[in-house]
Amino acid sequence: MAHMPKEPEAFAEQVATMLQRIQPDYAVKLVGPSELLVDGRRLDLDNLYRMVSHDPIRGMEIVEHYLEQLFMGDPAEGSDLPFELARQRIMPRIQPVSIFEHLSEELVAHVPYVNDTVIVFVTDMPSMTVSITTEQMMRWGVTADDLEAIARENIDVYAPELDMQFVESKEGGQAAIISEQDGYDAARLLMTDLYRTLAPRLGPDFLVAVPARDMFVALSNGPTPFLRRLHRRVIQDYNRLPYPITRDLFLVTRDGVAGTVLSDFGIEPMTEIEDDAFGEDRDVA
Repeated sequence: MAHMPKEPEAFAEQVATMLQRIQPDYAVKLVGPSELLVDGRRLDLDNLYRMVSHDPIRGMEIVEHYLEQLFMGDPAEGSDLPFELARQRIMPRIQPVSIFEHLSEELVAHVPYVNDTVIVFVTDMPSMTVSITTEQMMRWGVTADDLEAIARENIDVYAPELDMQFVESKEGGQAAIISEQDGYDAARLLMTDLYRTLAPRLGPDFLVAVPARDMFVALSNGPTPFLRRLHRRVIQDYNRLPYPITRDLFLVTRDGVAGTVLSDFGIEPMTEIEDDAFGEDRDVA
C-alpha cells in the first residue's frame, strides 16, 4: 500500500483528496499547512499526522479508516457530541482577527481578545480538532462567554506538568519558553495560574509573545536591549511558522492580560528580520 506524504502540507493535500473521493459533495479546501476547511468547518489534522508518523507503513489505511469513521455517517457526526460529553474536550485557541477574511464571523463561536486577536473554541477529538460554530453553541444552550470559561478550565489541566524552560540573556533579561507542541502552546497565555507561576521569576509585570500557534515565550519587562532582540525573534517566527498569530506582545499583570504598544517598551515596529535572537542566551535552572 502506498505511503502517505511525510511533508505536512502534502499530507493534508492527500487527506483532502481522499476525503473528496469519499464525500464528493463536500466542499474541501486546504487553509493551512495541516488544516482543512470542510463545508465551512475547520479541521486540524496534526493529531492524525502524528498517528500516521508512528506507523507510516499503515498510513493510507489509518487515514482511510479515520475518514470513513468521521464522515461516512452524518456529516456533522464529528461535532454532534452532547454538551455534557463535549464539555471536557472544549479547548481555546488564540487566532488573529484576520481569520474572518475567509470565514464568516457570524458562524464561528468566539470572543474578542487583545492585540487584534480573538479566542475561538475547538472540540479536541482523538485524531483531530473540530471548530465550534455558533449553531452548535446555540444547540448546546451556552454562550461564547460560557465556552471561554470552560475552555480556560480545560487548558489549565490539559498538560498539568508543563515542560517550561527558563533562559537568561546576556543583557540580564529572562524568558520562559513552553513548547509542548500539542497545538495549545500559544493558548497557554489563557491559563488562570500563569501570573502566579511566572511572576516570581519574571517580575510583577511581564510580557508574553505568541507569534504562532505552537510558540509561547514569556519575557521579563526589560531591559530594553533584551526586549528589542527578542522581538526580532518574534517577528522571525511570525513570518516563518505555520498558524501565525501576532507580532505584538501581551502584558501580563496581577489584574489580567492586556495588549501593548511596542514603543512603550522602547521597541520600534518592524515586519521583517533574519537575526537569531536566542543565539547567545543560556539556560538557567
